Amino acid sequence: MQQTGSAALRATPTNTASSPMVSATDLWRRYGEGEAEVDAVAGVTVEFRCSEFSAIMGPSGSGKSTLMHCLAGLDKPTSGSVEINGIEITTLDDNDLTELRRQKIGFIFQAFNLLPVLTAEENIVLPLTIAGQEVDRQWVEHLIGVVGLGDRRTHRPSELSGGQQQRVAIARALVTRPAVVFADEPTGNLDSSASEDVLNLLREAVDQFKQTVVMVTHDAEAASSGDRLVVLRDGKICRDAPMAQVEDAHELMKVSAA
Repeated sequence: MQQTGSAALRATPTNTASSPMVSATDLWRRYGEGEAEVDAVAGVTVEFRCSEFSAIMGPSGSGKSTLMHCLAGLDKPTSGSVEINGIEITTLDDNDLTELRRQKIGFIFQAFNLLPVLTAEENIVLPLTIAGQEVDRQWVEHLIGVVGLGDRRTHRPSELSGGQQQRVAIARALVTRPAVVFADEPTGNLDSSASEDVLNLLREAVDQFKQTVVMVTHDAEAASSGDRLVVLRDGKICRDAPMAQVEDAHELMKVSAA
């Protein structure tokens, strides 16, 4: 029997590298009514496996960000199911959904979303502070070292470059050891050098920490850092394939936009 509510959040499903960490079944997200009705996500069924770096691409308006928001519990689908780490999230009430996001999900956004009055280190541990959880100093020190912010830990966001701010956001997303990290255009506000650094960090999170990363991007170069490419068009998956070379991403984008 599928668990829901607080009991489900306390469950600790066993996952293997080949099992899905995130899955959606016949997922729909409809906006508007009558002639203004639009299906931003139209019957999507997809799985994202443990320790996998997946990129979601598609033309503007294809539904890629809406899909990610539904998968992450930031938006409620019109119908269909979403499971994270074996927990059905569409049946959770607001309190349990908030708790699940704190426990199971890390977020990285294009706009960084750092608190300007906090230092880099304070922003990193913020999810733990909000949840009233004890800070694992050894883990925090390790993350700060991995993202290369040892000499910037006391700096506030205004004193950091865009790339450094996104590094803080990545460490913040990982500090709770989430089941999955969702990244929404994480390199959208960065120059090419900073973008490469951020993508390398996400790659390292998968390879070193066995993290599951699902990234929405419009950039074929960014997508090439992943293991897999999911392409959306008109709210539906038009291609789902391993990501071998950057040329693959460019070609698949051409197909989806045609």
